[in-house]
Amino acid sequence: MTTSNRGFLQALWDFFCSLKLAIFLLILLAATSIIGTIIPQGQLRPEYLQTISETKLKLYSTLGFFDMYHSWWFMLLLYLFTVNIVACSIKRLPRVWKIISEPTLIMTDSFEKSLSVTHDLRLEGDTVTLRDRMVAFLKAEFAAPVVTEHDGEFHLFAQKAPYSRLGVYVVHLSIVVIFIGALIGSFLGFKGYVNITEGGSVSSVQTFSGQRIDLGFTVKCDDFKVSFYDTGAPKEFKSLLTVMDNGRVVIDKRPVIVNDPLTYKGITFYQSSYGQDEAGGIFYFTVRDRKGGTPVKVSAGYGEKKLLPDGSTMQVLEATQEVSQFVPQFSGPAARIEVTPKGGEPVSFIVFKNFPAFDEQRGGALVFTYDGSDEKMYTGLQVAKDPGVWVVWTGCFMMVAGCCMAFFMSHKRIWVRVRKGHVTIGGGASKNPAGFQLMFDEIVDKLKKQ
Repeated sequence: MTTSNRGFLQALWDFFCSLKLAIFLLILLAATSIIGTIIPQGQLRPEYLQTISETKLKLYSTLGFFDMYHSWWFMLLLYLFTVNIVACSIKRLPRVWKIISEPTLIMTDSFEKSLSVTHDLRLEGDTVTLRDRMVAFLKAEFAAPVVTEHDGEFHLFAQKAPYSRLGVYVVHLSIVVIFIGALIGSFLGFKGYVNITEGGSVSSVQTFSGQRIDLGFTVKCDDFKVSFYDTGAPKEFKSLLTVMDNGRVVIDKRPVIVNDPLTYKGITFYQSSYGQDEAGGIFYFTVRDRKGGTPVKVSAGYGEKKLLPDGSTMQVLEATQEVSQFVPQFSGPAARIEVTPKGGEPVSFIVFKNFPAFDEQRGGALVFTYDGSDEKMYTGLQVAKDPGVWVVWTGCFMMVAGCCMAFFMSHKRIWVRVRKGHVTIGGGASKNPAGFQLMFDEIVDKLKKQ
């Protein structure tokens, strides 16, 4: 290999081992993740499309902002960050591992000067006696020491929590494991949605990218209930779901609410929305002539035109079970209808079930009363399959363990040199030197008392 090639590879290796690169990538990942929070992901709602221009829509689509976490540039950032973490760990781990596996056992004069704390003691007794006394003392007060004889002197070495130095590398590994789990979920899993009408069932879902996924089993919505606050805002909506596999009921009428999903064969169904099934609703009205006559019962579906006694027609435009969220001064079911007089222009207005006399104030030739409806609700479910979720959880557990090792544990070491009538004790810690100083002073005080 030529000198120029070695120089290029060394420069590339130093680039990926750079701490500045790690900080830069972390900041960039955090900043770009905000895009996925602000801009809707997956299938876009018509309301959102009306708020942005066509130029922005094309730009966002080209940059992958609507599926940001699967975009090529976001994945590239993750790959670079992973390579950076691995490179930094490979470069620094051998030195740390040597400190753990091959500790310095002999406290020479030069090594003594490098220690953060030291203390000399004058003790009576020969070298062997002092050695045995120090071995027993360290074993009782700190940790069992390793004894080494060198040039007629005895050197004792004891340590606590040596593997706490590996905490940062456990955190590094956990990040890589989490990325691997995310990639498994990204390539082998899916996220989609499905709407199921009461009494209906589905055996496939559509992903946010428009792909149709076969579930391999059937999910049926037996019932759907929604309750409201006095303000008209939804209080709780709940689906009763039944899962059938090969014609056999495996989960029967399982309630599903927000934050309490249903999971079967690794596929999870989350309660996310609801609505009225416009195709299957039937609405009932009573129509009478203002001048008198027999009232007439009329039933109609959404958009269905019905002929009225005076020759005019009516159709239901929309309906709700709780009108207070749209018209605060009223409550209960209501329907907006459109009436087209014979040879006249259509007129739309609202009729309220709980206020049957309200339409009389309108002044039309016909007076309408809303009697109710036979409407079916649909439940909107988000569907997700993520086979990498347990890999991610494993990485999260490793990260917590690594952080505890890195922040709450310290590698403490003590060396003792025993000469005839003279003992030198010194030590150091990988972190929290002030705390180690206190512990060291306490050990020295106990040794003096003995």
